[in-house]
Amino acid sequence: MTHAADPYPQTRAHREAGDWNPLWEKFREFDPDFLEAYLAFRAVPQTKGPLERKHKELILIAVNAATTHLYGPGVRRHIRNALEAGATAEEILETIQLTSIIGIHACNLALPILEEEIQAASHAADYVPTDTGGR
Repeated sequence: MTHAADPYPQTRAHREAGDWNPLWEKFREFDPDFLEAYLAFRAVPQTKGPLERKHKELILIAVNAATTHLYGPGVRRHIRNALEAGATAEEILETIQLTSIIGIHACNLALPILEEEIQAASHAADYVPTDTGGR
């Protein structure tokens, strides 16, 4: 169903499809043109391209479950979509397990820095300044 006079077809389509993030409501109130442009941009890889819908939904589960995003309603919506698209519980579980790997990067980054800083602190503690008499 097309709405010729509708200046926000993406917004309407996302609402009608049940793919609406309640947080977008504030964007709609403050700047409906920005929201419309964002939704149009966001829709491109979801509506075009060679990946099957099931694989796109698995990726979207990972994106929403990632430690940098942690958006529960999106995880739920994309799990439902993935199941509807033919994904198995095992495929979804593996996607979630693979996503958990992202969290290990905090350790990979921070532990070597911790080790360097411990060494630097211990060298600083060993350093005893001497009076050079150059006053």
